[in-house]
Amino acid sequence: MEQFPRPIIYISKCLGFDHCRYDGQTIESDVVNSLKPYVEFRPVCPEVEIGLGIPRKPIRIVEIDGQPHLYQPVTGRDCTAEMVAFVEGFLSGITEVDGFLLKNRSPSCGWQDVKIYPGLENVSRTLRGAGFYGGEVAKRFEGLPLEDEGRVRNFTLREHFLTGIFAFARFRQVKASGVMKDLIEFHTMHKLLLMGYNQAQMRTLGAILANKDHCDFSTVARNYETHLKIALAKPPRFQAIINVLLHAFGGFKNVLTSDEKQFFLDTLEEYRDERIPLSAALKILQVWAIKYHNDYLLNQVFMQPSPKALTEITDSGKGRRL
Repeated sequence: MEQFPRPIIYISKCLGFDHCRYDGQTIESDVVNSLKPYVEFRPVCPEVEIGLGIPRKPIRIVEIDGQPHLYQPVTGRDCTAEMVAFVEGFLSGITEVDGFLLKNRSPSCGWQDVKIYPGLENVSRTLRGAGFYGGEVAKRFEGLPLEDEGRVRNFTLREHFLTGIFAFARFRQVKASGVMKDLIEFHTMHKLLLMGYNQAQMRTLGAILANKDHCDFSTVARNYETHLKIALAKPPRFQAIINVLLHAFGGFKNVLTSDEKQFFLDTLEEYRDERIPLSAALKILQVWAIKYHNDYLLNQVFMQPSPKALTEITDSGKGRRL
């Protein structure tokens, strides 16, 4: 099912879009570069937006009287008010978004693991928290895919991020259509994916679609979106993916030879031992689905949650477990 919408992703501008870091540099990211043909990136640099300039003296988060302040030690400038105003205005203006990819550990863009200094003086002990922009993104858009350029190099986290942004891009199109049939089709296409991610939420989503109270489309879609975010919030458990593979395999039990069945089960063991990637098992299922005209399986997002080109050959499957 090589048809994918273009997710709208808000990204830190320094990640290959402009030389806007404090030192006038940019950061090249292989992941970002690979995504460019498939994603609509909307870059922003909060620090430049509040007039700090390029290059600029470094800023940091400092705790003063129990409150975080954005402080520039060399100049003594407190940028807190300007940053808070920018973040409020900018995020309030976002009407379409499928995910965020931010600069890690940045006092503005970082959404976790950002150094927070306990005072104005230089000290070796620091706390960890969120940057002004990244932290507010995490609060306002809770449940949407959110990553940084460091973590997204991890196979599992990258796969989870990609699955999420393309799923929410599809859902955005469904919301825009305003057609209940499209929402039902969306759920059907994502059935196996949801089974792997969160079976309890999959059942809840099914109940929402049943619409026993005869709610209008906007109400159903709003409730569905709430639980879709919960369902896709965390990467699926390894065993859950194997269970979905076995479920799909069960659809061919009456047409396969004993040797074919054993071959697939052996392949699953190799996947379980992290000797081969998930795509190897999916490819076998895809071949059988084509051969035996299993359109239901061929149309499942689980079989190809993101464009093939984004699954690198070097992704052997190692690093799946966090």
